[in-house]
Amino acid sequence: MPKLLRVVLWMLGTITGLVVVVGIAGYFWLQGSLPTTEGELSLPGLTAEVTVLRDRDGLINIRAENKLDLYRGLGFVHAQERLWQMDFMRRTASGRLSEVVGEATLDLDRFFRTLGFRKLAEANLSHLTPATRATLDAYTQGVNAFLETRSGPLPLEFQILRYEPEPWTTVDSLLWGRLMALRLSENWRSELSRTRLAGRFSPEMIAALWPAYPEDAPMTLRGRADLIDQSVVTQLATLLPPSLEPSGASNAWAVGGSLTESGKPILANDPHLSLNAPGTWLLARLEAPGITLAGATAPGVPFLVLGHNERLAWGLTTTHSDTQDFFIERLLADDPDRYESPEGPLAFTTRDEVIRVRNGDAVRLIVRETRHGPVMSDVIPAGSAETGAVLALSWPALRTDDRTADALYGMNHARDWGEFQLALRQFHSPQQNVMYADVDGNIGFTAPARVPVRRAGNGQHPVPGWNGAFDWISLVPFEELPSVINPRSDLLINANNRIVPDSYPHLIAVDWPAPYRAERLAAVLDGKEGTHTVADSVILQQDIVANGAKRILPRLLSVPAGDERSAAAVSMLRAWDYRMHRNAPEPLILQAWVWALGRKLLADELGGEYRQFLNGGIYTVERLISEESPWCDDITTEIAESCDNQIEAALDLALDSLSARFGSDMAQWRWGEAHSARFPHPVLSRIPVVSTLFAQNVETDGSDDTINRASARLGGAEDSLFENVHGAGYRAVYDLADLNNSRFMIATGQSGNPLSDLYGSLSYRWRDGLNVSLAPETWAVAEQLKLIPRPE
Repeated sequence: MPKLLRVVLWMLGTITGLVVVVGIAGYFWLQGSLPTTEGELSLPGLTAEVTVLRDRDGLINIRAENKLDLYRGLGFVHAQERLWQMDFMRRTASGRLSEVVGEATLDLDRFFRTLGFRKLAEANLSHLTPATRATLDAYTQGVNAFLETRSGPLPLEFQILRYEPEPWTTVDSLLWGRLMALRLSENWRSELSRTRLAGRFSPEMIAALWPAYPEDAPMTLRGRADLIDQSVVTQLATLLPPSLEPSGASNAWAVGGSLTESGKPILANDPHLSLNAPGTWLLARLEAPGITLAGATAPGVPFLVLGHNERLAWGLTTTHSDTQDFFIERLLADDPDRYESPEGPLAFTTRDEVIRVRNGDAVRLIVRETRHGPVMSDVIPAGSAETGAVLALSWPALRTDDRTADALYGMNHARDWGEFQLALRQFHSPQQNVMYADVDGNIGFTAPARVPVRRAGNGQHPVPGWNGAFDWISLVPFEELPSVINPRSDLLINANNRIVPDSYPHLIAVDWPAPYRAERLAAVLDGKEGTHTVADSVILQQDIVANGAKRILPRLLSVPAGDERSAAAVSMLRAWDYRMHRNAPEPLILQAWVWALGRKLLADELGGEYRQFLNGGIYTVERLISEESPWCDDITTEIAESCDNQIEAALDLALDSLSARFGSDMAQWRWGEAHSARFPHPVLSRIPVVSTLFAQNVETDGSDDTINRASARLGGAEDSLFENVHGAGYRAVYDLADLNNSRFMIATGQSGNPLSDLYGSLSYRWRDGLNVSLAPETWAVAEQLKLIPRPE
């Protein structure tokens, strides 16, 4: 071997060895970022001793001698377990990501600076009750006590991005609610999507993409597109990353005592959000004299968001109401710094924002507001400059007097339905369906929020803002919002289905999600008089019967198969039991058929934009092929295709795609192989090599329309099609006969530190429908950390 080559090989070996040594040393050094879970720590701000117990799953039990110390302890523990997640949340909502990430997040920062969430949170704080503010202050003291007393390195994400967190503030905690309001309010995106299609397609074709709610399905109780810059609309509609895209879906049911074995209510809830890591929730039991809480806490927030106290339990689902409107503000031709209004020309309200950018120049942003709200088209540089109009957003969540934090505090402390309702009066945004049950045997439902009353219009399109014709004239009074206590059926169900009949006097929404999950819940729960148990509800949360498949398959199977391969697939689907099991091939064939059919129907007219309209899945495609709609014709061919032609061609396309990915033997295909939950991390998943070290890949059952919600990605690249991206990050069943018998589970794990054994330790049990207890005996054997007051 030539001497030079030996030297090169020696150098490469030495460098490789050094890299390995440095990597191992770095790993052990970063182990110091894991929380201290045993022993004794002296903290500033405490007035008495606080005990923090952790079981082997990292389930948290905090015991304090007074309520404020309880919240100080919770702030400390949240910072121990989820500090980077908390910091990333407040930076996102404040429009400050570019300070640590760089110009890649500049558009996102412009978006959140324009919404002004941080200034809103500062204003909201002044409207809160002293008790709520004291709770926020105590929690903030706990977070900062961790920052002041920590001795090890910061978690991995801080090391990669090379920055340190600032002290926590009470305003930071309020930002979580504003960010969640955005994630659970999607009408603004629907308005923009309709605007993008206006002028290109007939009203009938556009309406077909937003299916009308069936009249027999379960119930829980006009613009100027020519004035809007279409490129701005497109960019604004697609600006948010998947983790922040508006999406909300959940299940909740309350079964009254006459239908249960115990004679007391059972309440079940599983809210659905994007499946990311770290997860949204952290399980905890909080105890102090006068209060016991158990359920889902949200890192960054001192309140129990979902769960129970000593006397009652509650759950949430998204209403999917229309509480957002875009107004088209027409600029004065000779003075673009003013806009038209019914009272005459008005000047924009403006404020200066400076966005600092890592490794780049600071960017100045002038935020303009009209009488309707912030000008969102300004998020896109030079937005609407050529059209003489801008888009302003009206949304109750942007009001300075929002008191939703007071509502959460009141819900945590309520003792009965009356006190709970009193708290919900302050639940201003986002609108949620709140399910309730108590130890006295009551079940109830309310959909609290500030819901606008419009002078005209139905909220589906951006509307003229210059003449006042579509202005909001009031808000629906709390007493007139949908609500019921102890219905005659002794059963309440909501799975994001429509909550009010046509006779309801106010507009809640025009567009409602599919009724499939609600239909399945009603079918299972009706007629369970005196027999329903906690175990029944736990099992029901794992139900994987696809009602949507029952609706669309007869239409698909009515078309004769075109060849032997298609005939084999059709034969399998005819014999299928509609269960979306991860080890079965039929769910994969159906979902691929629906995806291919959506592509066949939409891609010729919409081009690459068709992917953005596929997330409705079966609910959208079912409407498009229910009759000979114009969408069935392929405009790129001379002949006129029928829906039957496209159904047949789509099956061929689906089978070709699946064969390329999974081989030609259909019997060996498995839904779970495509339908995995990967729980992407907002930073680590973007870094080569590092992404594989912390990746999860959990094959899952279910689909978008099963009670066990597991929404498949339909609009991405073909190699990621059908990935499970949205589902129940939290499941709970509350037993009002014995609240300590309640059952809980979250996706991923309790820790947000990627180096922790608890980072993804619950993922497979979550997938398999297992659960944990938050009863006191859970911590009979536990790690114990004593937090004691630091001497002055």
